[in-house]
Amino acid sequence: MSFDVDALRRALDHGPVSRVVVAEVRGSAPREVGASMIVWDGGQSGTIGGGTLEFEAAEAARRGHVGLLRQALGPDLGQCCGGAVTVLTERITGQMLDGLDGPVHARPVDGAAAPVPLSVERILARARDRGETPVPQLVDGWMVEPVIRATRPVWIWGAGHVGRALVDVLAPLPDLALTWVDTAPERFPDTIPEGVDAVPVARPTALVPHAPIEAEHLVVTYSHALDLDLCHALLSHGFGSAGLIGSATKWARFRSRLGDLGHRPGDIARITCPIGDPSLGKHPQAIAIGVAGQMLARSHTVRTEAIA
Repeated sequence: MSFDVDALRRALDHGPVSRVVVAEVRGSAPREVGASMIVWDGGQSGTIGGGTLEFEAAEAARRGHVGLLRQALGPDLGQCCGGAVTVLTERITGQMLDGLDGPVHARPVDGAAAPVPLSVERILARARDRGETPVPQLVDGWMVEPVIRATRPVWIWGAGHVGRALVDVLAPLPDLALTWVDTAPERFPDTIPEGVDAVPVARPTALVPHAPIEAEHLVVTYSHALDLDLCHALLSHGFGSAGLIGSATKWARFRSRLGDLGHRPGDIARITCPIGDPSLGKHPQAIAIGVAGQMLARSHTVRTEAIA
């Protein structure tokens, strides 16, 4: 988990906001260090594990508590996990978020100005000089977390059953910046997840040149003809990755037609069809889960290679 700047900015629309993060875990606990939730009057998002721990921490945040709170899950809260958890509650302001310009957010848990400990300096230096992403941790009275922003562009073309399932599954992932495209406003559901940019446009292919060259695309429209036009436009424009919903027969026909349009076999082969994990089945949510798993695996591989 990471310090999610975009989610916090959206939460500030509700008014004053507190963030509760698991700072330390000893023994068995519902969630790991870095798991967090955002709390405001009348609502919250995220989770530190549910149950009594989460309820008590959320209520304490609403009463204005800040700082560390240590809880033995069994003796203090009657939970059966058996371990102990330390949570850190902080008040979040727009000014605080504006001041975050680096890849790591490190601060003293008591909120007082203090010299940065050598242990924290070393973590910051590795992040700055080597590009290492630290794990969330409580170090010498300082909370250290990687800062995450929605900087990984994902474009979903189509707001039918599969498109909606993809958005529902992918929208909570904090590093994804989702653009959702279909041909008319009524194609979209009444409620769009926060942070998703829904774009109705009569001719979706006209938007392809506006997509970042590194964007990841999922083509799941209601029309085979539109699917083909989008694949043609994406191959002409360039992309980080592209996936197309369909069967082996559909993809064989598309490969032939895209070849007739002048695209090279090696370039066409960069489009994945079908998307997801076929072993999970063809239910829209099953497809979405398979796609999300593959995207998370790619993201983990990139982070691991960067650290190595």
